[in-house]
Amino acid sequence: MGFRILDASAFYAGIPFRSSSDYYTTSLVYDEIKHIKKNHDALGTLFETNRLKIREPNEESTNTAVKSAKWTGDFPQLSKQDISIIALGIEMNGQIISDDFAISNVAKNLGLKVSAIMTQGIDDVGKWVHYCPGCRINYNNRKECPACGTQLKRKLLKEKSFTINNAEKI
Repeated sequence: MGFRILDASAFYAGIPFRSSSDYYTTSLVYDEIKHIKKNHDALGTLFETNRLKIREPNEESTNTAVKSAKWTGDFPQLSKQDISIIALGIEMNGQIISDDFAISNVAKNLGLKVSAIMTQGIDDVGKWVHYCPGCRINYNNRKECPACGTQLKRKLLKEKSFTINNAEKI
């Protein structure tokens, strides 16, 4: 079945607590969710039964995750925890379990499998662009149009997926 990698939303939804499957996450995500079911030591039970493993992604996978997140335009919406989950997915070629749309867009653009928990997930993947609704010009790394001062909007350009091999070219 492959490796299943959990982001924080999977823990909040209770996924590892109601399944006998094995899961992976990163220490950054674990630090974010370690308060869950603390009174019942549910996370401790997952560790004791070896159903939850903490693994850190390597630097190469992390760099690929960052590059692809910048390429898709999702980077500003992603936390360090989110990047670590994407990087672990790259490294382990695992299934990411998440309801986060930015994680899903980056991961799917990389050809990784993503399973949504409490939402339908995303169907369309692509690259986000910022544009001025008045001037109809695309901009990068701006919040307002330098020509007219209008606040920029964001739209998803459906494109062919970004591949891990393309990450090295950026």
